[in-house]
Amino acid sequence: MNGFKGKKIGLALGGGAVLGAAHIGVLKALKENDVNIACIAGTSVGAFIGAFFAFGVEWDEIDRIARNLKWLDVSRMSISQYGLLSNSKLGDLLIEHVGDVSFDQAVIPLAMVAADISTGEKVVIREGSISSAAMASSCIPGIFVPVEMNGRLLVDGGIVENVPISPLQEMKVDLIIAVDLNSGLREERPGNIVEVLLRSFNFMLASATRLQIEGADILIQPDLSAFNMYDMDQSGNLFEAGYLEAMKMLKEVM
Repeated sequence: MNGFKGKKIGLALGGGAVLGAAHIGVLKALKENDVNIACIAGTSVGAFIGAFFAFGVEWDEIDRIARNLKWLDVSRMSISQYGLLSNSKLGDLLIEHVGDVSFDQAVIPLAMVAADISTGEKVVIREGSISSAAMASSCIPGIFVPVEMNGRLLVDGGIVENVPISPLQEMKVDLIIAVDLNSGLREERPGNIVEVLLRSFNFMLASATRLQIEGADILIQPDLSAFNMYDMDQSGNLFEAGYLEAMKMLKEVM
């Protein structure tokens, strides 16, 4: 592939709740175009998908897992003053498929972005438990209970860097492929408190994301305006949208 040969390529997978199924389509396109990823950074659902990929799970198996998921599979009711739900089942799902592993065991070097809800600081996680880190990075404030790691109370990294390009720059990559899931949002009236919180969170991220993605060499922004952020039955169509947009962008640099 022109422009890719001999380069250390980093992949940044952004947040977007259920829209993350589009990331799996991107992984398929990368595989079909023989793009070898040297390191990965993920925020929120991007951290979750990135964890599977970094531990050698192929796109088709990740797709199978995603298509069988329901909200009850990744969350449980929580009796807490900090959130409505716990996303501990998400951590359990990773342990089920890749094991109770740590960052130093990854096949591909991996970083995840979370936010310290006490200080507002960006926290780039590169060591420790993969499942705990993925839970922290995808812990949408108000919906999920924050995750405590190393004395910090952590929430969704989208607050500080929704498309995690800076961790890849720190890893000294030659070229960054970034996937932004938030370039469009379906206009619809929310039906419950979870949908209200998800949409509010997404609106908050939109303007900041536009600045973050300027560091990408190749930016993949599938049009996901026909989808919402909470219906897991959309996985197949989201996968296709991510795949087609990635194929289009990759062909432009071949």
